[in-house]
Amino acid sequence: MDEELAFIDIHCHLLPGIDDGARDWDESLAMARIAVQDGIRCSVLTPHQLGQYSLTTGDEIRRLTAEFQTRLQEQEIPLVVRPGADVRIDLDMIERLASGDCVSLSDRSKHVLLELPHELYFPLEPVLANLKKLGMVGILSHPERNEGILKRPELIPPLVQAGCLMQITADSLTGVFGSAPKKLSEWLLQNGLTHFIASDAHGTRRRKPLMRRSFDRASELVGEAYATAICCHNPLAVVNGKTVAKLPPIKRRGWMDRILKRQAA
Repeated sequence: MDEELAFIDIHCHLLPGIDDGARDWDESLAMARIAVQDGIRCSVLTPHQLGQYSLTTGDEIRRLTAEFQTRLQEQEIPLVVRPGADVRIDLDMIERLASGDCVSLSDRSKHVLLELPHELYFPLEPVLANLKKLGMVGILSHPERNEGILKRPELIPPLVQAGCLMQITADSLTGVFGSAPKKLSEWLLQNGLTHFIASDAHGTRRRKPLMRRSFDRASELVGEAYATAICCHNPLAVVNGKTVAKLPPIKRRGWMDRILKRQAA
């Protein structure tokens, strides 16, 4: 990896005491040190919003993010943090995004990190259409870990065609979540259906804020240029509120091709 490039993590739970991530400021700062040591230079802080975290407000996320940046500077930890949220798709999501109470990634009103219930899938096309009316683009977090998508991975290509971007979890690609998420994340990469790798970090002992191993694995599978795009360039576009560049197509191969070919027949 070029030394001038830096990982940007668009999905992590470093803010303290607000969800199931860092417990307190000490753990938040410890996670930040781990991230920096691994090559991460900017983290979009994405606590859960909506669902069981419906009371978490955008103002609270913005306030904690600003305080975190101050604490990082005081501790001389070279990490830039930006506000965001891991937004559970819910009935009032569009309204709360429009008002700013749900936080878009980097608070740019451009990209929204979308979370499905882990145990099921439901059609996202209406959600994407409503986001488009707000001038926003959906990024689906960890599709490779959703049980509904694991059973029907052929759902992903039409979603991408409809404008939804895909973020896979770094630990999925390295096998931490098991063989099925690993296999699906590899297929998503090899077929040009992955726009971001992110840590989805939750702590210092497990699910750490790490991206380098997954970057190396992605480089093996699809080449360093593609891996750099999804770990560095595309996340930078999100942080700056810019349009994510289209990725070069990658020839499909492997087990999913047979499913897609049967559907096309």
